[in-house]
Amino acid sequence: MPKTVDPSFDRRANHLLRSIQLCGGCVPLHRLQFQFSDSVIQTLLDKELVQIQNTGCGFLLEIAEDF
Repeated sequence: MPKTVDPSFDRRANHLLRSIQLCGGCVPLHRLQFQFSDSVIQTLLDKELVQIQNTGCGFLLEIAEDF
């Protein structure tokens, strides 16, 4: 049985991308973990729309350069 995609899940993923854009293209990952589920973040990582950068003091979630 094919797995259907929840339309609200796509809205949350789009909202996350928009939030990152409004914050200048990157945002600390720990700040997002309470606002967005790990599955939304992981889906954007899998689609290579965002990437994780290790700053040495924490992790940043940033929009991929080729997006």
